[in-house]
Amino acid sequence: MLLTVDIGNSNIAFGIYEQNWVRHWRLSTVANKTSDEYAIQFRSLLAEEKISPTAIQRVVMSSVVPPLTFVFQRMLRQLTQQEPLVINTSLNSGLTITTDNPHELGTDLLANAVAGYHLAQTDCIIVDFGTALSITVVNQKREIAGVAIAPGLESALKALSSNTAQLPFVPLAVPPSVLGRNTVQAIQSGVMFGYLGLVEGLVSRIETELDTSAKVIATGGLAEIIAPMAEHSLTIEPWLTLDGLRLLSGLNQ
Repeated sequence: MLLTVDIGNSNIAFGIYEQNWVRHWRLSTVANKTSDEYAIQFRSLLAEEKISPTAIQRVVMSSVVPPLTFVFQRMLRQLTQQEPLVINTSLNSGLTITTDNPHELGTDLLANAVAGYHLAQTDCIIVDFGTALSITVVNQKREIAGVAIAPGLESALKALSSNTAQLPFVPLAVPPSVLGRNTVQAIQSGVMFGYLGLVEGLVSRIETELDTSAKVIATGGLAEIIAPMAEHSLTIEPWLTLDGLRLLSGLNQ
């Protein structure tokens, strides 16, 4: 039984794999929470599925939140009695990182690239709707060719609301029309359809540079909200990062 953990700036996703995915979870990231507090949450969620921590034989984790990396290493070690494999760009991924400084690549994006190429087996574009909107490109030569990063939808919405006195904070939802009939719908239109245009514009430019069409895969907590509106055919894989961690674990046992 394998436990995969992806520690992001907004959410912590984790899952249990045993021949197939048994269960996935998503928690809010709290940077000052202790290892004991996270252990209580993990134990409780695993117990709901009648999964004993001692049945976990391997643990793999990715973290883009440095203060939580050691916290989770300690917590997972005590919880499972296994030493977690902490993903870094020096590990065997089956891909070549061709960017200027490979060590700058986030380990979550590395996991996305591994899982995306495994799924596509050809040129692929992975759009991750996370705290940041990240687009990772893998070509058919199994090279991570580059990345595009923009503020995430929630970050943009918070910035708009916090810096504009008369605009309220609104939920991320698709409005009935691109022409907002009230303030809430107007903000939802600008953010949702605006980001859809951003994604589709970047995907089109990437395909032009690759000189080929590519398989486009959408992941992250908000993928299921915005991806269905796209004119490009987007394959929605909300837990793609965890599957990438699973594959990296297999490559680096």
